[in-house]
Amino acid sequence: MIKHKAIPQGYMTVGEVAKKMGVTVRTLQYYDKEGLFSPSAESKGGRRLYTDKDLITLHQIISLKFLGFSLDDIKKRLTSLDTPDDIANALTEQADDIRKEIERLTASLTAIEQFKKEVLQMQEVNFKKYADIIVNLQMKNEFYYLIKRFDDDTLDHIRNRFDKESGLDFMDRFNRLSDEILRLQKDNVPPESEKCQQITEAYWNLILEFTGGDVSMIPKLVEIGNIDHAANEWEEKQKIVNDYLEPALQVYFSRLGDNPLGEVEK
Repeated sequence: MIKHKAIPQGYMTVGEVAKKMGVTVRTLQYYDKEGLFSPSAESKGGRRLYTDKDLITLHQIISLKFLGFSLDDIKKRLTSLDTPDDIANALTEQADDIRKEIERLTASLTAIEQFKKEVLQMQEVNFKKYADIIVNLQMKNEFYYLIKRFDDDTLDHIRNRFDKESGLDFMDRFNRLSDEILRLQKDNVPPESEKCQQITEAYWNLILEFTGGDVSMIPKLVEIGNIDHAANEWEEKQKIVNDYLEPALQVYFSRLGDNPLGEVEK
């Protein structure tokens, strides 16, 4: 490291750099100690001296620190700044990192707004449901809003019955089957037709899969499934599915000789 008797032109002290870059002297001393950001020169009196080029490096460090990178990660990401291309590449990387952080923050903001909407719609303080909604938002499960429709017992059943992968797989199969039912409804296929009855059987088997064969849950699911006023496109779709399937299920159960929904309807 070059040592100067006095502070030459083009050099700055640690205090001047700290003031220019909005950091503390103590932070710069710590970065020096960690080998992250060292002065280009030093006065004979031991004062750290920095150049304008050092400010570019420090700007990189501050930006990466703001984005959540550890000091070890920042060390690995710092590149040489000897040519215009070096600087341009460093700025490109920095811009990419900022875009990723913007995406992350945007997703976080969206999740917060969605969670707030669910809390207001529930009109109750239920931290267990809140936790489920947060987890499903983090999983990017688009059906997180269904949680508020379930009571605590049903939610406990869902937690025990499904993990993330099997839960998303179930919803995928349920939605694909619902789309098939909507096509039948649109084509005015009669509920007693063989085609409709095959779909009805598949739908009922999905319900039994959800309950794990526990038919005592059926009345509760029927109550949860009753949609008077659809709040979104998915509920609009399910309302049509429910209305179309009601007579189809009656036909299906009459052929079975057993109606599990009989008690619910009474």
